[in-house]
This record gives sequence, structure tokens and C-alpha cells, in this order.
Amino acid sequence: MAKANADKLRRLRAWVQNYDWGRCGAEAQVARLLALNSGVEVEPDRPYAEFWMGTHDSGPSFLADGEEGGNLGLKEWIGQNPNVLGHKVLEKWGSDLPFLFKVLSVAKALSIQAHPDKELAKELHKLQPNLYKDGNHKPEMALAITEFRALCGFISLEELKGVLEDVPEIVELVGTASANQVLDIDERDGAEKVKSALRSVFTQLMSATKEMTTEAISKLKNRLHMESQLRCLTEKEKLVLHLQKQYPGDIGVISAFFFNYVKLSPGEALYLGANEPHAYLSGECIECMATSDNVVRAGLTPKHCDIQTLCSMLSYKQGYPEILKGFPLSPYITRYLPPFDEFEVDHCILPKGASTVFPAIPGPSIFLAFVGEGTLHSGSREDIVAEGDALFAPANIEITITTTSELQLYRAGVNSRFFHAL
Repeated sequence: MAKANADKLRRLRAWVQNYDWGRCGAEAQVARLLALNSGVEVEPDRPYAEFWMGTHDSGPSFLADGEEGGNLGLKEWIGQNPNVLGHKVLEKWGSDLPFLFKVLSVAKALSIQAHPDKELAKELHKLQPNLYKDGNHKPEMALAITEFRALCGFISLEELKGVLEDVPEIVELVGTASANQVLDIDERDGAEKVKSALRSVFTQLMSATKEMTTEAISKLKNRLHMESQLRCLTEKEKLVLHLQKQYPGDIGVISAFFFNYVKLSPGEALYLGANEPHAYLSGECIECMATSDNVVRAGLTPKHCDIQTLCSMLSYKQGYPEILKGFPLSPYITRYLPPFDEFEVDHCILPKGASTVFPAIPGPSIFLAFVGEGTLHSGSREDIVAEGDALFAPANIEITITTTSELQLYRAGVNSRFFHAL
């Protein structure tokens, strides 16, 4: 195929995933963006969970700008025009986009899960390709659009001791010996001993039989309802009762006590490396990750759980996660820079009548117009964009944005530190 126009912005038709935890109908940002992006009619009772922009086979984007008839996938087009990635990206990741860009609309908890590192991902994909869709790792970042709630990483040793003292139902499931192993430990015993005790007690908990789990959760529920007459329940206790309504009798309900309960305000971001346990609970966010769809699940889901793999792969790091607030790149652009080569995210809020510049960078980007409309100027070209428009920008193109109304857009691209490190 001719390489003509490989240096211009390309409009994309995004892909939507209708997982059952998504928000239903028009109340979901994902549904709003889908209708605007692809003209699809929104069904009021259907869940709209994830809006995907990228090249992953589980939800590929297609070129929407006509000359290829709308049937050419972004991945195929990049394969035919690999220069659009820039030589450093091409050298490191080959002729594919290294990141996957998403919007999530979360109505109820996603599974307690972790993403494997590259080595384990290759192994799992080889053994069970129907469950583990690719051989890549999946570090990711969630940037809150609305208030966004998640469970993320293990609580500190001190908090864990408090849980084992205050939640008798957990001790019933893990056994007194396992619980005492944690209660008797001291920070001075060393990180490895603490990690080993946490691994042991968490694995015991997650491996409890269905009958034992159902009985323990029933006791927990009754106890908390009784105690709520006498005292205010903690936020974590209220959350556990809420999760129990969503996933009755699920081990994920009781294991929530082991994780940090994180609430992001709009504009705050959370990032997750390989082998870190997490579960998104509610809200809407921009999400970016390495191009992968690998998930090892262990609770809060009707999908396949692989508890043994999850418990053996976790890093068992403890403590509250780092929250990114972003830093100003210019008066109108905030950048979120996680410690992963594959991606970064910019949020641009451009007031009416203002203009800003995204400088030329040595890698590709995807832009999503989220609110309002404006004009993207690249070279001698002008592209009018309105909310719901997604555009692929090749490497080494400077883009100036002007607007006659307020415009909000997000950009995903390869992490700028990757280029500076070379």
C-alpha cells in the first residue's frame, strides 16, 4: 500500500466493551462517547464499561477517515506505515502501538485482580491462551474523571494486625496459627519475614472453601448489622457490606479488609505495576496501560478465578499507593507520568478563545476530545474536533489547538522519560 498521508492525523473508530460491571445506558460516559464517536444508538439497559482506543486484538480501533473505507484497522495501517511510530518506538516495541488508551464507566466492583509481569504473562499465554490473551505485561494508570474508588495494594502491617483483632470471621477462615504468625511479628523482624507472613495468611484466606466463605460472610454481615445499632461502622466495613450485596458469598468481599481503600478526586491518578492486587469499585476514569489484556482474577467476579496463580505472583508490598496529581506542562496542559516506559497521559483544558501547542515528540499519540470542540492544526492541515472524536497522531508532528468554546481533551503517548533516557 502507498505510504501517502502517513504524516497526518487519522480519525479513529473506537471499540466498546459491554462488561456487566459497566454503567447502563446514557448515564455512562463510555456510552456518550460511543454515540458521538461512531453514531451507535445507546441501549438504555445495556452496560457500557470500556471505550478502547488502540491496537489490541480484543478491541481494535479502525481508521474512520474514509479513504480506506473504514475497514482498515489501526494496527494494520501502522504495520503498513511503521515510520508513524518514530524510530525509537519501532526499535523497542516493533510495528505496534505500545499503549492502550481507555475510558471506564464503573457501576459495580471489578474483580480483585493483578496483572502478570512479562515473564509470567508469556508463560500463562502459552499454557492458557483462551484466558490470557497475549504475552505482554500490563502496567496501568487510572486518572479520575469523577470521584473514583478502588482497592489497591496491601494495608500496612499495623493495619493488618488491627484487622485480625477486629474481624473474627477472617481468623475463622485462616486459622489461629496463621493469624498469630502475623500478630506476633514485628517490623524489626525484617521485610522478608513480614512478607512471608502476609503471603501465608492471604493465601489461606483466598483458598477457603465456598461453604466456609459463605458462612463467614453471613456471620460478618449479621455482626456488622447488629454493631451498626451501637456504633458508626468504619468506611471499610460499609464497603464490605456494599460488596456483599453485589457479590453475595464471594471471598473478595472479606478479602477487601486486606487492601487499601483509595478514593481519587477528579484529576488525581493511581498507577499499578505488575503483580499488584487491585479492584476498581465505582466512578469514571481515563485509563492507560501497556498493550495487554492479561488479568489474573481471584474474587468479586463471575469470571474464571485463578487463586493459586494470583497468590503466588503478588509482590506483597504493603502501604498506601502513590497518588499522582499531575504537573503543569503549560498553562492549559497537565501531565501524568507513571514509572512505565509505555505510556503517559496529558489532560488539556483549553478555555474559549485560547490556544496551546503540543510540541513534536519522537513517538505516536492518541487524542480524545472529551468536552467541547476545537481545531487541531498540524503543518498546513486543520482538523475540526468535537467531543467523542479520537485521533491518532504520528511521531514528530507539532499540533497547535485553538478553540471557540471550552475544549477538554486527553492525550496518551509513550512516556517522555523513555526518549530522554536513550
